[in-house]
This record gives sequence, C-alpha cells and structure tokens, in this order.
Amino acid sequence: QVQLVESGGGLVQAGGSLRLSCAASGRTFSTYTMGWFRQAPGKDREFVAAISLSGRNTYYADSVKGRFSISRDNAKNTMYLQMNSLKPEDTAGYYCAADRSYKLGREPSDYAYWGQGTQVTVSS
Repeated sequence: QVQLVESGGGLVQAGGSLRLSCAASGRTFSTYTMGWFRQAPGKDREFVAAISLSGRNTYYADSVKGRFSISRDNAKNTMYLQMNSLKPEDTAGYYCAADRSYKLGREPSDYAYWGQGTQVTVSS
C-alpha cells in the first residue's frame, strides 16, 4: 500500500506557472504507475496526465498537452506536475493517484490509491 500527499497548489494569474508535487510513502514507489487528475466544483474528476514506472512513457489529456509536464524521481519517491501557461479553466483540485498496473490509465477507476488533493486557482 502507498500513501500519497500532494503539495504546491495555490493562486496564480492566467499565464503563470505552478509545480505540483506528490510525495509517496514506502520503498516501492518505482513499482507504481502514477497519474494526475483534477476536479472542479460540480464536475467529474478528469484525467490530466500519467507516467510509467520508469518515467520513460507519459500520456496527457489534450487540454493540457504542450502546457503541462509530468515527471517523477524514484529516488525521492516523488512525482511532479509542471504547469505552464495556466488558464482560468485549469482551476480545480488536483489529485495524484497510483496503481500497480502497467497501464497508463485515464479513468479514475484505473487507480487504486489517491492523495487528498491540492487546490489550484487561476485568476483571469
């Protein structure tokens, strides 16, 4: 089992940048496929990005492709989401997720473990 804690959220103006972190407990972080999701009030949780065990393979939602970058440091048990050129529509709670599967899933049901989330607010 893995425990996940997100950090790095905050308030930023449109066009700005933020970097989110997801710290994982335990010594088996490198055995988990990792993902980022977001959820705005009144909306379903939606996929943002996913990264393979080694970090070699990544997968992005079309809405963030070219603006966001997912990465991981297995030595530090941490995953990151670099968010650039932020837009007001990026405003949401951002959640990291983990699963033992090798699949770079884009559905919440593809992930067994979740963090509590960190809020990102982008002002216009």
